[in-house]
Amino acid sequence: MLRNTLIKAAKESGKLMKEYSTRQFTIDSKDSINNLVTEVDHASEKLIIGIIREQFPDHYILTEESGDLPKNSNTKWIIDPIDGTVNFANGIPICCVSIAVEQDGEVIMGVVYNPFINEFFYAEKGKGAFLNDGPIQVSSKKSVSNSCLVTGFPYKYSEGQGMLETFSSFIKQGIPIRRLGSAAIDLCWVACGRFDGYYEFFLNPWDSAAGFLIVQEAGGRVTDFQGNAYSPYQEKIIATNGLIHDELVGWINNTK
Repeated sequence: MLRNTLIKAAKESGKLMKEYSTRQFTIDSKDSINNLVTEVDHASEKLIIGIIREQFPDHYILTEESGDLPKNSNTKWIIDPIDGTVNFANGIPICCVSIAVEQDGEVIMGVVYNPFINEFFYAEKGKGAFLNDGPIQVSSKKSVSNSCLVTGFPYKYSEGQGMLETFSSFIKQGIPIRRLGSAAIDLCWVACGRFDGYYEFFLNPWDSAAGFLIVQEAGGRVTDFQGNAYSPYQEKIIATNGLIHDELVGWINNTK
């Protein structure tokens, strides 16, 4: 029942995103001028919560727009109704819905769905990771120097101290590094081998909860900046194919 509800919520939210994308919708700012929220974020979140509450009225829910909706439950749903809102608001099809299920403090399921390019990523703890029902795995690159990396930047410079120095260290060495604007998609594209590594200085739980499980289940490794076990409640993240992980941790710590 958990899995079916998770998949239904993601697919219905993705359908809603596509429907709204063809018409006018309101766009507002949150804590900074370019940290956007749209009426579609709120509509998507309301839809997802409704689907979850219909089956599991007593489950804890954590969402980007509404925050904590606590219940006395060992199961928590962690929701980003649109990850990549700036992209969505500008008609850039690199955005998605991200939903994770956490039980007893451990993420056990996750979905990241981009309806605009029809990519549905899913993972369940101990059962592998999938893209549109086909199994995926991380890349086999063995060195940072010949890897393709991806990162993101926070809306406030104060939340990413050291990020420009780290970014500069890669581009000075000619290492290709991309910035897509959606942490959830960044993680999934590491999981399916398009990127070899990803790092970011400031994330919220809804940004990474589903994606980090998908990377792990695809054979990758996810840690904090010190190489310790990752939790979505940490701000800093490194996710790789595992083979370049320790080297990438070293790069980031040597340039902070």
